Amino acid sequence: MTYTVEKIGGTSMSAFNAVLDNIILRPENRYNRVFVVSAYGGMTDDLLENKKTSEPGVYQYVARRDERWLEALAKVEQRMMLTNEDLFADPLNRTRADKFIQSRIEEARDCISSILQTCRYGQFSLRHYLPQIREFLSSIGEAHSAYNTVLKLKTLDINARFVDLSGWNNPKSGSLDETILNAFADVDVTKELPIVTGYAYCKEGLMSTYDRGYSEMTFSRVASLTKADLAIIHKEYHLSSADPRVVGTDKVLPLGCSNYDVADQLANLGMEAIHPNAAAGLRESGIELQIKNTFEPEHDGTLISSNYQPDDNKVQIIAGKHKVFALHVFDQAMVGRVDNVSYELMEIIFDANVSLIGKEMNANSMTYYLAGSDENLNQVLYKAEKRYPHASIKGRMVALISAIGSQIETNETLTKGVLSLMSQNIAPVAVHSSMRNVNVQFVVNNDEYEAAICALHSTFFEQKKKRQAA
Repeated sequence: MTYTVEKIGGTSMSAFNAVLDNIILRPENRYNRVFVVSAYGGMTDDLLENKKTSEPGVYQYVARRDERWLEALAKVEQRMMLTNEDLFADPLNRTRADKFIQSRIEEARDCISSILQTCRYGQFSLRHYLPQIREFLSSIGEAHSAYNTVLKLKTLDINARFVDLSGWNNPKSGSLDETILNAFADVDVTKELPIVTGYAYCKEGLMSTYDRGYSEMTFSRVASLTKADLAIIHKEYHLSSADPRVVGTDKVLPLGCSNYDVADQLANLGMEAIHPNAAAGLRESGIELQIKNTFEPEHDGTLISSNYQPDDNKVQIIAGKHKVFALHVFDQAMVGRVDNVSYELMEIIFDANVSLIGKEMNANSMTYYLAGSDENLNQVLYKAEKRYPHASIKGRMVALISAIGSQIETNETLTKGVLSLMSQNIAPVAVHSSMRNVNVQFVVNNDEYEAAICALHSTFFEQKKKRQAA
């Protein structure tokens, strides 16, 4: 019998009745599976910060020593209680669910208050405690959803087991692999259904190492260490030819089959099919990854494997990222010492805690494409200007759009893409192709992001579909 490790995303968890009907209760045999669950949709944003808008959550208020963290934490607790109310009609189970999360919130409140009180003294610095605060705040969301899931399944006579990897009240800390192996040491997947927290407490610090991709790392390591036959991610949408929220759900097409190379390109743009480090673990273990739509259980979704090779050269997906900061450095004195300048700029970028998405260079100039908070990006610009006072340094917001495929004809894709954009009066700021023949990238003005995606998707998918129908 096939043994699967499956991850359920946050938006899907918020539609829990669909998760029950379409995923957990669907097969006749409910066992030989493990579920790694994310926090309910938006809960981690409230605990840390909004992933898209950077609006502060509890953690960001704490980091700023802003007393509003108490109010923010109270709102998180209230929202979690409302989730419990929607999920449990039975008063007994509702009370158990409420007590569990109230206890965690209360302990978090006491812990943070104690740390802030301690850091009033000069010998103690809050910044030394912030990584740990971020770690345990992030764990609360996954513990909430996992505990609720187990409680709900037990009412349906399913032998579910709460596998809490968060390390709450556990002073011992091992590596991620050790934490998972210890938790699964006495688990019998043939007779019980493990529900695992997406966050795991470990020596390396899951948040500090992988940030918001931590649940996918947990999922990947559980699959690899327990020797899964197949890894499955359940999401609100198919992995499609473009973002359905941009081009329309009626126009996108599921990928069907692809490889980990494509998944890596998507991750680089922040449109993660799976975190690149998590994908590497599955790839090394020889485990295929299936990405399914929670709301279309009959559909096979997309299967990602190491060995997939398409029959012909074709673009599989148009993906992009807007609000990308393009840092352009021009200095004629750079000729002959580009490596030194590049090294120094990378140090500035690393220290500012921003993400490097792409880079281009020639003899006397280079451009870095960066993602991060406005504050950190401005810090990069300021330090670069200070370090190179005689250089011309400019920063502007752009959007990166990529045409990606397991194997594409880059010259043809480049030509078609530029013509497609120009036909919509979108003049690319820059274009790039790679020797690996997996993606071609178009840089456009930030306010042209959605229009550029729609134009490219129309050219590579909708027009082709019309020609085939004719």
